[in-house]
Amino acid sequence: MIMKALIRNGSAISVLLLSLLAFGGQTPLGPGTAGNPYVIPKTDTTIKVDGVLDEDAWASARILELNYEISPRENVPPPVRTEILITYSRTHLYFGFRCYDPEPAKIRAHYGERDKSSGDDWVAVEIDTYNDSRRAFTLITSASGVQLDGLSDAAGVKDYSWDMIYDTAARIQDWGYGVEVAIPFASLRFQRTKGPQVWGLNAVRGYPREQNHQIWAKPYDRGNSCRVCQYMKIEGFEGVSPGRNVEINPTLTATRTDERSAFPAGGFSLRDKSAEAGLTGRWGITPNLVLSGTVNPDFSQVEADAAQLDINQPFALFYPERRPFFTEGLDFFRMPLAVLYTRTMRDPGWGVKLTGKEAKNAVGAYVLQDDITNLIFPASQYSLSFTLRQRSTAGVIRYSRDLGKDSNLGAFVSDREGGDYFNRVYGIDGHVRLTPKDEIVFQYLRSSTRYDQATADAFGQPRGAFGDGALAAVFTHKTRYHQIDVEADDIGKEFRADLGYMPQVGFRRFAAQSAYLWIAKEKKWWSRFMLVNAAQYGLEYGGTLLVKSLDNSLSYSGIFQTTLALGHSLSRQRYNGLEFDLSKFSLTAGVIPSGAFGLTILSSFGDALDYVNTRKGGKTSLGSQILYNLGTHWRLNLNLTRERMNVRAARLYTAFVGQSTVIYHLNTKVFLRAQLQYYDYDYNVSNYLVPVTPRFKKFFSQLLFSYKLNPRTVLFLGYADNYLGGPEFGLTQKDRTLFVKVGYAWMI
Repeated sequence: MIMKALIRNGSAISVLLLSLLAFGGQTPLGPGTAGNPYVIPKTDTTIKVDGVLDEDAWASARILELNYEISPRENVPPPVRTEILITYSRTHLYFGFRCYDPEPAKIRAHYGERDKSSGDDWVAVEIDTYNDSRRAFTLITSASGVQLDGLSDAAGVKDYSWDMIYDTAARIQDWGYGVEVAIPFASLRFQRTKGPQVWGLNAVRGYPREQNHQIWAKPYDRGNSCRVCQYMKIEGFEGVSPGRNVEINPTLTATRTDERSAFPAGGFSLRDKSAEAGLTGRWGITPNLVLSGTVNPDFSQVEADAAQLDINQPFALFYPERRPFFTEGLDFFRMPLAVLYTRTMRDPGWGVKLTGKEAKNAVGAYVLQDDITNLIFPASQYSLSFTLRQRSTAGVIRYSRDLGKDSNLGAFVSDREGGDYFNRVYGIDGHVRLTPKDEIVFQYLRSSTRYDQATADAFGQPRGAFGDGALAAVFTHKTRYHQIDVEADDIGKEFRADLGYMPQVGFRRFAAQSAYLWIAKEKKWWSRFMLVNAAQYGLEYGGTLLVKSLDNSLSYSGIFQTTLALGHSLSRQRYNGLEFDLSKFSLTAGVIPSGAFGLTILSSFGDALDYVNTRKGGKTSLGSQILYNLGTHWRLNLNLTRERMNVRAARLYTAFVGQSTVIYHLNTKVFLRAQLQYYDYDYNVSNYLVPVTPRFKKFFSQLLFSYKLNPRTVLFLGYADNYLGGPEFGLTQKDRTLFVKVGYAWMI
């Protein structure tokens, strides 16, 4: 009823929300604010990016101090001194950092993979080039010069799947370490103006020692839910241009795969051998509007997906996107509901994309053709996956219009068609900031779908065309120490978003969460405590209970970067016509005592549902994540998870998943990596009500040589294989693959 009332009174709500957009106070005139931005000088001197900061250009650069520790303590003098230097030329934006350290020998600096967090010392710049407080480019550089880049939304939530081409270098010296960052204007999107531009900028230093200190150039108001709104303002960049802003990225990929013809006893025979050329192009039509196209792209995943425990899981698992064509302009496609999940598009033959922002209007759109059609069939209590062996064409348009100071309204349309099949989704969404402490995010969508008759019958889908709606709304109130979130969802039973990740439909849900934070004002054995209380109440369509739950957790962080969290969940769930009362505890502990070692333990125990047999049982899960750096060049990552479930006082299954990664980094551009994944599922067949295979084993290995000059100028040489095992045979090699990929980013 709540959802129907929201929809029915949508016009009144819109008028109310829009009337609140005029909220705002007087523009402050202090240094680095909108009324008095820091002026950034221009240089004609060439800067060599080596981390030394000895060029003449730095002598005339704007120099600012990072004078505020904002975490773990709040806006207090930092334990170390940091300077950021800013200048620009006709073609580049330059940042320099001088990170002073009283004990340079304790600086944590190890070589690592690009876009992988390492726990080392680091600095960052977050740049709001549109000065609209809605998104920012985030560029992080470690004390060894490793890059980690992504996009931040208004609240500061980061997505590191996006990549930029830019140069960085770091150098450790007897006073600390220096960092230089050179960003081509061709890699940025920014306003189209004739005079000087005003941008938002945040400068950050990460100083991990006994505690993980984060240091800013200005105070941070925790009571303001908009992080980007609090950036300092810089002015300059008059007449800068991305130039022709053309990037051409040819690739060549060759693979050979051999497979046992009759597994497990047969010999190996050639399954596939191919060499394919691909081409991806990128053209900046304006400084902030980019057209991309690709023909026969290489969408292979050199980076293997992380191992996940997929036993006794009712819904399809989620895997992150890493392919450059989809991550370009990713921020323009963010919405409250996950109606766009590009991993569903697995084997495109061609694609065209347009992304960017002009004035108050942001747009993201693409069309592509996929040689197969991946589907997720959702329901209220489970989902099923299937692949149609047919070609389909997909199109997406996402439009957003800025309103007021930092709010927006948007529209979304998607369409995928092939043969007798189609799926179309359309609707509106909005983000309304009522006050600095209060905001509302909402989205309403409709879908129209038709599957071919054979597919519809096989997976219990309606015959012919069918459709439904989906609505989500979240209200957030945030103060310095307290945050409240209230959420309502109404997802129709016949709503389908086949280009998205929405494995659950046919429910109405109301949820609320309260989080309270205690922050130590002085350096103590503890730095933070947080208490979180959450509740939800969900119904299936028709009024039948789906879930009601109460979750409580208390977390601690303190010296030696120690974390500890204890949680309890009490719920009543309905599954397959039966209701179950469940109680579960969780305990997570972590410690990073030095730059060489880090350990996290994750555990849970208590009641759980046996989804295969629709019974209540008990489940215990124990996991560990270990990071070990041996010197500057070697790194070991080890992730282990073991899970056991009992039903009716007897074991139902035991599952183990492990992943280990050993890497040798020659420098920031070159590494050699060995990655191993192992699955072992042991089922007690006598405790199952349906037939199951007693044992399943899988082993995956990959050896990779990687030379990555930048995200798209790369050379990969690799080998991978898969082993399978069962109750009648041990681990046996099923296939093996050799691959090579060469890619070059040619910027004009």
